[in-house]
Amino acid sequence: MVQVAATDDVFHALANPTRRKVLERLAAGPATVSELAAPFDMQLPSFVQHLAVLEQSRLVKSTKHGRVRTYELLPARFKLAEDWLMARRQEWEARLDRFDRYVRHLTEQESR
Repeated sequence: MVQVAATDDVFHALANPTRRKVLERLAAGPATVSELAAPFDMQLPSFVQHLAVLEQSRLVKSTKHGRVRTYELLPARFKLAEDWLMARRQEWEARLDRFDRYVRHLTEQESR
């Protein structure tokens, strides 16, 4: 149940385009709050809420040096989303394989 909640947190964080853009930026390396907020047309308190969601989902972590808070990506947490998506993919591939076998079986019966 804990992993389900963690996976839900990750997908919730990934559901927002602003947060996805922040993650894309952090893939290039750590950045301060002001560096991350610069490209976005929103007030800083609103932007910081996005960072809080990312940190709560443990996709990023922050460190504070004096008055400057720096964020960095925690790539291991993306494994939860990857694993969930892979499981869905395997389910659908199995379903499509069964459907393909069924269609082939029907085609063979019709050709007899």
